[in-house]
Formats: sequence, structure tokens, C-alpha cells
Amino acid sequence: MKSLWTPLHRPAVQRGIRAALAAGIAWQIAVLLPAPFSDYAYYAPLGAIIACLPTVADSASVAWRTVLAILLGGGIAVGVYEIARPVPTALTLALVVAVAIGVEQWRVLGSTASWVSVAALFTLTLGNADDPTAYLLPYAAMVLFGSAVGVLITTLLFPPLQLTQARQQIDRVRELLAEHLEQVAGELRRGDLPTAEQEERRVAALSAPLDRMRDAERTVERARRANPRARKWQEPAARLRAQSRSLDRVAVLADDLTILVAEYRPQHQGGERPELGTAERLADALDGLAGVVRTPDHDVDAARPDDRDHRIDLAQHALDNLTDRLRRTTVDDDPGFLALAAVAVGVQRALLALDAERRKASPT
Repeated sequence: MKSLWTPLHRPAVQRGIRAALAAGIAWQIAVLLPAPFSDYAYYAPLGAIIACLPTVADSASVAWRTVLAILLGGGIAVGVYEIARPVPTALTLALVVAVAIGVEQWRVLGSTASWVSVAALFTLTLGNADDPTAYLLPYAAMVLFGSAVGVLITTLLFPPLQLTQARQQIDRVRELLAEHLEQVAGELRRGDLPTAEQEERRVAALSAPLDRMRDAERTVERARRANPRARKWQEPAARLRAQSRSLDRVAVLADDLTILVAEYRPQHQGGERPELGTAERLADALDGLAGVVRTPDHDVDAARPDDRDHRIDLAQHALDNLTDRLRRTTVDDDPGFLALAAVAVGVQRALLALDAERRKASPT
């Protein structure tokens, strides 16, 4: 039974259900309206589909902008037609489209700008030549009505908060980031680090997943506006937002410190003396950070240490060993001392960004 409900958590499925229901309701009501509105009832489901977007705020925004674009386009068609009556229809149409395209550059219209030229073309070609407004006003009214139905359905029928999508993007970035840190740690132990240029290319490969995570976080923020479910899911949304932002900060720090490691190359800088164990300590620090990245949450039971506590202990121990390495050498001993210090600071800041602290056991 649970598997039957799983698809309903997908944003595309939810949007499809809302759009289908809104279009059907809009059509059923529109055909019952008096003429001339019922003559253009087919524009009502169009407006409903336009307004059924992933968030309530986006639905309302697109609804009024679309109607505004339609009125602007229709107004252009009516105005140009009245001025250019003696001109052949083809030239009038070309002029209408040219003016409409110019108006589409108005930033207020946003993604709905193309409706200006569409509405202008429809008004000129489908409307009554003697009275274009007889077509334009019912057209705009039906789209407005359908959009209102779409916004209402989006608000009432499991209004989306986009938490599932955001969680998936965050988990994807977390996994990629941890894999990257572990990869560099393994290369350190094997002594086959990439060049700084190669590492920069690998770091650049994380840009697209990070951008998708940031977009998902912004979508969650928009989805909370005018959403009746926002208060109920406030805590999970805030937790996802915090995780997204901490991972974003860690990704920036990880970029810097892995490139520094590639530039430092302890085996080639004379820093890999057996008594110092530079490469191994660097690898342990990166592995420790990767472990904390992979384990974002504590267990529910706060009475005893959990896996996250263990990961934090390992990461802190590795960082302490790396710091001890710094205390036992100087810039004169190791030309990569400053880079090594920067890596240690980067790991420490990353752990702070991840709120990597052991829980205090609850009193018994």
C-alpha cells in the first residue's frame, strides 16, 4: 500500500493531478457562464494549466502576469489595427508582432512575456475585425478565471513545499562532496595526487549539483509563501535550509583545501619524513571530514553516543594530529608549511560549518 502512495510525493505527479483537476473544474464552470464568456470557455482550462506551478507563490505570480501580458498584447493589436486600417493585413500583422516583441522586454512580465505577442496575434486574427475587443475581453477574462481556479487548487490540494526535491539535491551534493574528499585522501596515501589544474577541473564538476541544490533551496523558500502547510513543515524546511547552506560553505572550503593539497604534494616537498607522516595525517583529516559530511543527523536516542558522534570524534582526532604536525615543524623545515596550515584551518572551519559537536548525554 505504501508503494502506491510513493508516486504522490513526486512534484511532477502532484502538479499533474492539480493541473488536471483545475482544468476540468475550470471548463465545467466556464461552459455554464453566460455569453460571450461561455463562447470562449476553452481558455479557462488553459489559464488553469498555466497557473498550476510547483509553488503557490509562483502560481499566483504567473497568473496575474499572464493576464497582464494578454491585455497588453490585445491592446497593441486593437491600437495598431485602428491606426493602420488602410494598410494591407499582412503589414498590419507584422507591425503588431514587432511592437509586441518590443513590449515583451518589460521585466515585470518575466517568463510570461511571450504571451504579449501570442495575444496580439490571436486578437488580430481570431477576433472580430470590426470590434477586436469583443474577443479580447472574454479571452482575458476566461484565462483569468482559469488561473484563479489553478491557484485555488494549488493552495488547497497538497500545496507543495518542494521538500522532497530539496532533500534529494542535498543528499546528492553530500554524497559527491564526501566522495571527492575520500578520493583525494586515497590519492594522498598512494602518492599519486593530481596536478592543481586537474584538481580544479574535478572541483568544477561539483558546480552543477551545487547550483541545483541552491535552486532547490530557493524553491522551498518560495513554496512557503502563502502556503497553508508552511507552519506544519516549518521545522523540516528550516533543517533542510540549514543543511543546504552548511554544505554550500563546506563545498567552498573543500574546493580550496583539496587544491592546496594538490599544490602542496608532500611527497615532493620534503615534508614526508617518516617521523612527521604528513600525507597520512592529511588523508586522515580529509577522511574524517568526509565522514561528518556523510552523517548529518544524530540518532533520536540522545542517551548514548551515535554514529555521528563517532564520526565527529574521528574527524577531531585527525585534525588534532594534523595540528600536532604543524607544531613540530616550521617554514624553514617544510616549504609547504603555510599550505599545510591553511588546510588545517580549512578542515576546522568546515567542521564548524557542519556543527560537528558531540551531543551532551542527557542526565540519567
